[in-house]
Amino acid sequence: MHKRTTIDSTEITRRAADLISAASNRYRITVQVANRAKRCRYEDFDSVDENVMKPVLRAIVEMSDEMTQPEIIVDR
Repeated sequence: MHKRTTIDSTEITRRAADLISAASNRYRITVQVANRAKRCRYEDFDSVDENVMKPVLRAIVEMSDEMTQPEIIVDR
C-alpha cells in the first residue's frame, strides 16, 4: 500500500497561481511544469524510494521554491 502524506491543496493552488502570475506567458510556464513533472516521473521510476508526492505537484513545489528562493537553484 502506498503511503501518501496530506498535501495542502490551498498551498499548491497558491504556488501554482504565483508561478502563473510571475510568468510572462501562461502557456510556456504550463509546458515547463509539465516537462519538469515528466522528468520527475522518470526519475522516480528509476529510484527505489517510494515517492509521497505526485510528479505534477512536486514540479509545482520545486519551481515555486526556485522562484521565491533563487539561492537554492543549482547549476544543472
